[in-house]
This record gives sequence, structure tokens and C-alpha cells, in this order.
Amino acid sequence: MTKGRISTVPYQRTDLTLFGLSPEQCEQAVQYVSNGEIYAGHLAIAQGLIDSKSPWSLAGYFLRWPVVTSIAYVVYQWVSANRHRLPGGTPACSLDGR
Repeated sequence: MTKGRISTVPYQRTDLTLFGLSPEQCEQAVQYVSNGEIYAGHLAIAQGLIDSKSPWSLAGYFLRWPVVTSIAYVVYQWVSANRHRLPGGTPACSLDGR
């Protein structure tokens, strides 16, 4: 979706202290650092899409609208809690090892 225009790395292979992040934060939600700002969860997804400067940037702006962001937060929390059950998910994707 971002056409490789933003850098993504697993937090396990990153010196999190360089970004002011903890492993616990990264285990709970995706983190995205842009211009010194840290975004988490659905806001990280939104900012990553915006920064990609791809056609998906519009979706990123949409995710930040007040009513939409409230819904996106709930959807992100559900997906995060159930990602091990989604297509392509594995037991390793479970937050608590279930």
C-alpha cells in the first residue's frame, strides 16, 4: 500500500531507545515514528499512509477525522486482539500466547 516509501522494521530488530520506545509499547500496538513524533495503533497506520505519498494517503487523512478515528480505534483494538485468528495469522501473533 505504501509502495515501499516508508521504512518498516520489526521492533525486535531495532534499538528502541533511539526512538524513545519500550518493547511493551511495541507489543501492544504498531508504532510509527515520523519527524520525531511517535504514533501508535490506528494513528500509526494513518500517519504511515499519509507519509507514503501514495494514493492511500487519502485513507490516512480519512482515518484521522474525529468520528472515523473513534471507530478506527475500536477496529484496531479488535484486530490487534484477534490477529492470530485472521488469515495469515499464527499463534506467535497472539499478544498473550493464547
